[in-house]
Amino acid sequence: MLQIKKLQSGYNGMEILHGIDIEVKPGEIVAIIGPNGSGKSTTLKSIFNLCNIYSGRIEWKNKNITKLKTHEKIFEGISYVPQGRQVFRDLTVQENLEMGAFIMKDKELVKTNIRDVYEKFPFLKEKKDKYADTLSGGQQQMLAIGRALIQNPQLLLLDEPSLGLSPKAMKEIFEKIQEINKEGVSIIIVEQNAKSAIEIADKTYILEDGKIALSGGKEILKDPKIKNIYFGGR
Repeated sequence: MLQIKKLQSGYNGMEILHGIDIEVKPGEIVAIIGPNGSGKSTTLKSIFNLCNIYSGRIEWKNKNITKLKTHEKIFEGISYVPQGRQVFRDLTVQENLEMGAFIMKDKELVKTNIRDVYEKFPFLKEKKDKYADTLSGGQQQMLAIGRALIQNPQLLLLDEPSLGLSPKAMKEIFEKIQEINKEGVSIIIVEQNAKSAIEIADKTYILEDGKIALSGGKEILKDPKIKNIYFGGR
């Protein structure tokens, strides 16, 4: 479905990723974990054309989309939720969801998709006329995810969705990610909460210094290297 081949990318001439290879198959959740500065967010930004790509290829359904513009990738079926719960705080929940449809011309489809998001996130419907600034951190994160779902993505890119959330909100976010995946949406999740990400993922890639240090399935949790880095050897 998505193949990243020998990708080298970064910002303003500074290379962050040094020839990584990543594959996402239809229906998979793929987790990308690693220390700060290892290139996790840059991987997602490369897919969505939000940084400089120096060499390598990004293929989507056997089509080279490396140089496609961001809005063209949305039309291809790829959506991105950046880290930091980036919602429009001075807009209502309804208006935030409508902003997710800014490139869509079919108004009836937009209405249908917003209705579907309200079904997935019932509390958003209850608060649809409230300003996003009044929502809790977890609710804002779900609003950001809901806004991305308005675009009917086949691949959803999630950058640190649990960042700064309470344990309860974090649990709800991971449950919702699994629900979305079960509806047929492939997902790439970048996460500092390594254990939770690995547990819901079909496949995990560990980045270190812009390179793939390790990859595998849930059995990766038993790897001594992972235990030492993330769980203090437990």
